[in-house]
Amino acid sequence: MTTVLRRIIFVAVIIGIWEVISKLGFFPTFMFPPIIIPNEPGGVTVIGTLIGSIISGQIVTATGTTLVRLLIGFSIAVVLGLTFGFLIARYKWVDDTLGFFVTALQSIPSIVWFPLAIVWFGLGNASILFIVAIGATWTMTVNSSTGFKNVPSIYMDAAKTLGSSGSHLLRTVIIPASVPHIISGLRVAWAFAWRAIMAGELLGSTGGLGYLLDLGRSIQAMDLVLSIMIVIGVIGTIIDNQVFLRMERAVARRYGQTV
Repeated sequence: MTTVLRRIIFVAVIIGIWEVISKLGFFPTFMFPPIIIPNEPGGVTVIGTLIGSIISGQIVTATGTTLVRLLIGFSIAVVLGLTFGFLIARYKWVDDTLGFFVTALQSIPSIVWFPLAIVWFGLGNASILFIVAIGATWTMTVNSSTGFKNVPSIYMDAAKTLGSSGSHLLRTVIIPASVPHIISGLRVAWAFAWRAIMAGELLGSTGGLGYLLDLGRSIQAMDLVLSIMIVIGVIGTIIDNQVFLRMERAVARRYGQTV
């Protein structure tokens, strides 16, 4: 049995269990809506709401808004994380100060920063971008600093012997040797950024998937909430498998870790 077939069967079983529970009447339909088959003729279903929202453009517009915010915030986090990671790996005094501080900051959920974001930037895109960046920066910093610190000394010695130094050494030796850790950091940081933007949009934004989630909650439309959750899960899975997983496999092949 192929992996794809196993996954299809697993998803079908989950949907089947959900449909049975929905039709047993343990919960009102608005609380536990069916996914495919309506409980009564013309009733709501999650798939029906999802398709209708896509056709109307509601979900498409919200997805575009969320992804733009996510990409901007994630890009900021990557730049900051790589910079901080290099400084921590390069200078002992930075490792003893900022490195220690980053470890503490990494344990703070990004949503905890939201009250400060509102005070500093107000409700809007700036506060959302701050939440996304702060949620991904520290993970990127930790992974990149680990990669920079673990560059084999033989590479460094050989490059210096051949006259490499400064930015040339960084560009041709340090960064390429750190790529496996950097790619791993990108993958984890993306997941943190994805969660952070959902939290930020839920609490204070106009537009975006998080805003639609909060709208569905406020009008008790769980079919809308579940359809948004499906979109979030599909996008997250596609990005992880088609971008970051492919990058990790390419790096692993490059370093002879897989066939």
